[in-house]
Amino acid sequence: MNIYVGNLSYKMNDNDLEATFAKFGAVKSAKIIMDKETGRSKGFAFVEMPHAREAIKAIKALNTLRLHGTGIRVKQAEDKPEKPEA
Repeated sequence: MNIYVGNLSYKMNDNDLEATFAKFGAVKSAKIIMDKETGRSKGFAFVEMPHAREAIKAIKALNTLRLHGTGIRVKQAEDKPEKPEA
């Protein structure tokens, strides 16, 4: 299951994020989205967990949790809408 994590502190890194979610089960990937021009975090990330039960448990436990001083938002990621063909 792909999970959206928003309102992340700029102090967070991929390893911190993975460790936070690994408490609930296997983590396939944890990636903070970075601004291409500045190299700074955009304040959100995606975490992929292979087992839905563990992912749901993580979402429920972590949504609104304060990490590095900010209350994060955690929910199941929505599929990216397809771009219309030109």
